[in-house]
Amino acid sequence: MSTTSNPYRGFRYPAEIINQAVWLYHYFSLSLREVELILAARGIVVSYETIREWSLRFGRTYANSLKRRRPRPGDKWFLDEVFVRIRGKLHYLWRAVDQQGNVLDVLVQSRRNKTAAKRFFRKLLKGLYYVPRVIVTDKLGSYRAAKREILPGIEHRQSRYLNNRCEVSHQPTRRRECHMRRFKSVRQAQQFLATHTRIHNHFQLRRHRLTASEHRAARDHAFVAWRDATGTALIG
Repeated sequence: MSTTSNPYRGFRYPAEIINQAVWLYHYFSLSLREVELILAARGIVVSYETIREWSLRFGRTYANSLKRRRPRPGDKWFLDEVFVRIRGKLHYLWRAVDQQGNVLDVLVQSRRNKTAAKRFFRKLLKGLYYVPRVIVTDKLGSYRAAKREILPGIEHRQSRYLNNRCEVSHQPTRRRECHMRRFKSVRQAQQFLATHTRIHNHFQLRRHRLTASEHRAARDHAFVAWRDATGTALIG
């Protein structure tokens, strides 16, 4: 968030309530009405339509701020694509994660051919400003064809099973897609998933690999970074 101005100026509710609502909506599989109910239980009366506006106005800003603050991702990329139905038409959600499970980027496209794979590679490289040591994909031929042009010389491993890390990363999206009764448009899907993925991934702490004290410390650090990214740490 910008330190030169207050992005929450003019809003009826304080920044802490706004970012709490956005966090609840994007991290948990909750509907807007369910977030409204949770806030109401805490004595905060706000409509679900207002929460929707907050999510649209601030969600992407929060996500981009978290992206700028993250450590440099790993050098081993796992890529995968799954189908999503938008108004009855088949589309594909392309996703890339590193060896730590950190989501690098997502892109919704109507095809999964060579052109679509090249577009996703370019989006990844533009956002990360470095090339990986190795990429891991399934056996879709589009990856191999695009890789030859965009990432020549980079090791490419293709296997049905080596790509499980990225396939597992799709699960939160599947839950949200079902809860939202599918997406209404490509633009809405891309906008929501770019925000949801970044916020959800920020709080995915790989608890099974941490001791209880390590997990509490990592969780505290995640919330400190969240407050910094949302600008609430700077607002007294």
